[in-house]
Amino acid sequence: MATTKRNPASKKQATGNDLLENPEVLSERFSKTEEFISKNRNMVFGLGGLIAAVIAAVFIWQYNLQQQEQQAQEEMFQAVYFFEEGNLNDALNGDGITPGFLDIINNYGSTDAANLAKYYAGIIQLRNREFESALEMLEGFSTNDYLVSARRLVLIGDAYMELGNYNNAASSYEKAASTYPNEWMTPGYFMKAALAYENAGNNAAAIKNYDKIVSDYPNAPEVMEAKKMKARLEALAAG
Repeated sequence: MATTKRNPASKKQATGNDLLENPEVLSERFSKTEEFISKNRNMVFGLGGLIAAVIAAVFIWQYNLQQQEQQAQEEMFQAVYFFEEGNLNDALNGDGITPGFLDIINNYGSTDAANLAKYYAGIIQLRNREFESALEMLEGFSTNDYLVSARRLVLIGDAYMELGNYNNAASSYEKAASTYPNEWMTPGYFMKAALAYENAGNNAAAIKNYDKIVSDYPNAPEVMEAKKMKARLEALAAG
């Protein structure tokens, strides 16, 4: 009579079904777990305390951030009002009673309000011809809005132009043109890029930007000027 051979591995390793169907296997696993905890009690409870502390710290940080966000938004209201009224100094620095954009940035640096304040502050500093400060603010501002992102890149390009860094200016204008392509603003961005390249002495790159306007945006108001400027640079290259 043939006998059935038992796989030795089955004695050494319990399967998932064993844990569900065999109380002895389940009891053995619990015993081992209890033994481990008993031998390593300080480590286990120390690790648990650390995890609890981290979770608590995260909740406290989120709560504080929410409170700061609310306060920053309330203080931002008056600064935006000053900005829209053309009172740029009070918008930037405050009026002695309510804070300006710089105060909001310094006091609420991790909030969305402080992030937006950098955009406003950069615009004001650009108008005040504080180009280095404007660059710092605008480059520190981030947004998921394509239209605002393109505008930010144009402003950065303007600051670089004023500082005489024409290659960086051209690069920023081209990034703006590719961020939110449209027939209303993109041709103007390409015109700015072409001018920056001309100032940098890179007429070939300038011609390419003029050509993009002519070929991709034939109905844009900038087309006639782009054609004229392109023809002028091509004549210079040929002569």
